[in-house]
Formats: sequence, C-alpha cells, structure tokens
Amino acid sequence: MCATPAGFAAPPGAGKPKARLRSPVGLGWATAALLGVAAAVDLFAAVADYLRYDATGDLAAGDKGAAVLDRADTADALTGLAVGTHSTVLLVCAVVFVVWLWRVRVNAEVFAPDGHRKARPWVIAGWLVPIASAWYPRRVVLDVWNASSPGDRPKGRALVNLWWTLWLLTTLVGAFLAEVVKASRTPQEIHDAMLPMLLMDAVDLAAALVAAAMVLRLTRMQDEKARRGPMAPAAV
Repeated sequence: MCATPAGFAAPPGAGKPKARLRSPVGLGWATAALLGVAAAVDLFAAVADYLRYDATGDLAAGDKGAAVLDRADTADALTGLAVGTHSTVLLVCAVVFVVWLWRVRVNAEVFAPDGHRKARPWVIAGWLVPIASAWYPRRVVLDVWNASSPGDRPKGRALVNLWWTLWLLTTLVGAFLAEVVKASRTPQEIHDAMLPMLLMDAVDLAAALVAAAMVLRLTRMQDEKARRGPMAPAAV
C-alpha cells in the first residue's frame, strides 16, 4: 500500500487491515473530466444525427440532387466518426471510473467497516456479471455514499438514483436503437430511426453530466470527512 496522504490517515483500529484511506481527489477530477469529454462527444453525435435526419428526410421526399447526396455522405461520415469516438471515450471512461470507484470503496470501508452489502470484488464484477449488472453497481455506490456522508444520517440519494436511471436508459434503450439504425435500409427508415436517436443523444449527454456531478460530490464528501477526522490535516 502507498503511504497515506496528508489528511487521509485512518483512525486507529478503523476499517479492515488492508483498507487505508487514500485521497480520491485526483482520480475524481480525472473521472469527471473524462465524463465531460464523453458529454462533448454526445453533443457531436447529436449534431451528426440531426444532419443525417435532415438529409434522409430530403432523400425520402424524392430529392436526389447532388447537394442532398453530398449532405447525406457527410452526415454518414460524421455519424461513423461519432460512433467510433464514443466507443473509445466510453472505454477509457469506464476504466478510470472503476479505478476511482475502487478507491472510494476502500476509503468507505475505513469510514464504515460493516456498512457494505457487497464484497469488494463486486466493485469490478458488478459491471460484468449478467443480470447482477442491472443493480449491483448502484448498490456498491449507495453503500459508499452512505459511509462517506458526514454526520449520522446519509445525505439524500437522489443524485445516485438519477445517475443510475440514466445509465440504464443509455445502456438498454441506446443499444436497442443502435440495432434499429443498423437494420434500416431505405432513407425513410433511417430518417424515422434518427429522431429517437437524437433523443438518446440528449439522454447520453445528461447521463455523462450527472455522472460527473455524482463523482465530484462523492469525492468531495470523502475528502471533507477525512479532513474532519481525529487526525488534523497537514498544511498544504
């Protein structure tokens, strides 16, 4: 284990032997920044989908002019770029988010050693195991949230619940709509599929921003709780 940073020394006897407080601030800001990039990519995807919606609408109406065909080709290229970029950013975001979540979970075991209903490995496995992935990550985050809240009563969980609701929507509905778009062949079919995709772009963007807010809030809660502990923080 790395040495405990100033302000994050565990109280004597608290937590499990291998649980030591480590500052989540750097990881928290890195995770939030990547989620901000994901939101920007979602905005780009919305623009690309709108251009595709507009161009295919003209094609479906019978306009086969060179200008419309050029717009359609440009929209297709931008949509492909958005999909590829989104996949890459999502993968990087997922890795950094899980590393951050592991850090705050270990910290939470120091704050509340008996306050976790899922074993530590579920921080990672919860995202991978079918069916369990529909609620285990939320349970892990809620336990960390409760343990990290100042005082005797946990802070309101609305932000966590909103984050998880939006995540489920983007995961389940987004995957379904992506398959609908792939199966579309005619300009009219693509045009009809683009409107719900635009709505999902907006949900994706909101999900990324809410996730960033949740990460920053939980990070701040842990930082403040550690600094209010029995050991006074060193001057920085």
